[in-house]
Amino acid sequence: MGAVAAYDLRINGAANPHKVPWLCYPVGMAGEQKTIGLILSGGGARAAYQVGVLQAIREILCEAGCTAQSSPFDIICGTSAGAINAVALACRADDFAEGVGKLTEVWEHFEVGQVYRADSLGVLRSGARWLSLMSFGWLLRAWRANPPMSLLNNTPLVSLLHRMLDLPRLDAVLASGDLRALAVTASSYTAGHHLTFYQSAAEIEPWKRSQRIAMQTQIGVEHLLASSAIPLIFPATPIYCNGQREYFGDGSMRQLAPISPAIHLGADKVLVIGAGRLVEPAPQTQATSTYPSLAQIAGHALSSIFLDSLAVDIERLNRINNTLSLLTEEQRRKTSLRPVDMLIIAPSERLDSIASRHVCSLPLPIRTLLRGIGATEVRGAALASYLLFEASYTSELIRLGRKDAQERRDDVLAFFGADRRVSRRTAAAPSVVEQMSAGAE
Repeated sequence: MGAVAAYDLRINGAANPHKVPWLCYPVGMAGEQKTIGLILSGGGARAAYQVGVLQAIREILCEAGCTAQSSPFDIICGTSAGAINAVALACRADDFAEGVGKLTEVWEHFEVGQVYRADSLGVLRSGARWLSLMSFGWLLRAWRANPPMSLLNNTPLVSLLHRMLDLPRLDAVLASGDLRALAVTASSYTAGHHLTFYQSAAEIEPWKRSQRIAMQTQIGVEHLLASSAIPLIFPATPIYCNGQREYFGDGSMRQLAPISPAIHLGADKVLVIGAGRLVEPAPQTQATSTYPSLAQIAGHALSSIFLDSLAVDIERLNRINNTLSLLTEEQRRKTSLRPVDMLIIAPSERLDSIASRHVCSLPLPIRTLLRGIGATEVRGAALASYLLFEASYTSELIRLGRKDAQERRDDVLAFFGADRRVSRRTAAAPSVVEQMSAGAE
């Protein structure tokens, strides 16, 4: 939700009352049913972690006796690779198990060639040519006239998205009430602002804040290509906005409030699945240090783009929730702010450390390219962690996500209200689910 004080929420329409709720206590015992939002952050290949968390959530809810077939999330928002996961889930909002299963099938059998050109010719035409231009471009007039657009060529991703997604189903699940809204974010290189593209069942007034705006539209493959275009690594994607062509890159850039789209679309509580540790332990001081490699600097920059704004937004939401809890009921009625329940699940291990163990699984042309900038070294593995679309790496991240979510079982049950059903077997129903603002440990 971010800077809640900036949001004046005006939502026309309501969620479909016929949707079978995943909140597992009897209707009427816990008061008004809340609208649940899901936030899937960016991070390239790191987004495999989200699949493991979603697996565990499905298992935890089913074991608790929640048998609804449709998705437990009314609103789904995604950024970068998280946007691809978000749209895949949204397309199957009428069958949560199937949606998670299809995501698992893709991420457990990934190869980099499904996302970007990894053959020698493809690497020479993009990466090597791009690096050469950086060094000798002033000598090559032809390259100045038609320069390479990025380090890697992500043309294969287009085919993967068409195979992976059933976009025509979005209209159906929105019309049926299985999904209330879907949002995908991207950053405009042309206009300099951050834009949230959203598709909703009810009419929702677009919002505009400092350096970020929203646009209601039919979400397509081009929005996912734009949202997942990691700066410099993948090319920008053109999208027509208000009749003008703009070039967009990764949605994590200039994303000042990653949680805000879900709140604007009507979420009362949000589950945030990160793609990196939100709180890192202090590094041990080394007796000697060497100048950082290009990959180390790039990895540090990407971590700033993908992780920092989310961590800050979570802290800001926690502060606002705490402030609102100090107000009287009358004082709260006089403000447009409202508390938002929140659960955050983020990796318990460093993903760049995991990536360093799997760099060898990359195709030789990519390893050669990355070796030149230090990305195959341990200290430069942060960059590789975003590009390692290989099954050995993504499968380990899925296992980590599943383990981390299972360890938060009680928090997950409380967030969805499923703990009420269990507790009623032996005791009277407790009060309404308490607000959760658990940060990454």
